[in-house]
Formats: sequence, C-alpha cells, structure tokens
Amino acid sequence: MRSEIAWMILGMGLVTYIPRMLPLAVFHRVKLPPFLQGVLKNVPYATLGALIVPGIFFIHEDIWFGVLGFISAFVAAWLGANVIVVVLASVVVLSLYGVI
Repeated sequence: MRSEIAWMILGMGLVTYIPRMLPLAVFHRVKLPPFLQGVLKNVPYATLGALIVPGIFFIHEDIWFGVLGFISAFVAAWLGANVIVVVLASVVVLSLYGVI
C-alpha cells in the first residue's frame, strides 16, 4: 500500500513538473517582445486575484478575514512583491488578525 502512494506522489510530481520544465527547456533562447513579457509577468497576479476575490464574498463567519486578506495581498502586489511574498503577506496579516 505504501509503495502505491509513493508511486502516485512521484507520478503527480512528474505530471506537474514536465509542463513547467518543457517550455523552459525548449524556449530558453527565445526573446519575447517587451509587451508579451509584461503580460506574462502579470498572469500570476491575475490568476491569484481570480481565485481569491470571489472567495471574499462567500465568507460567512467573519467577513474581515476576506477583506483584510485581500487588502494585504493587493498592497503587497502593488508594491511590486513577487507572488510568494503576496501570499505570505496575506497569511501573516490573517494570522495576526486571528490572534487578536
């Protein structure tokens, strides 16, 4: 049973890694136009917003979790932080809010 789980985890890792690695390996020498680079640079933020913003409106317990999480993520992104920092900023703000 444990070997099946290990093989499944390995398979899932490969399935998620290969589509990310292939474009890098194939197109590493291709220079994209500045406009396309700018568009692609904003895709993670757009995706993050598309995932988070609708969730704000479905919080039933405490709406401030959604509002504060959104505001902290928005401010971090506006200041130019990368996606990981944006997510961590929201987690830290909401962790502090949960303690209060």
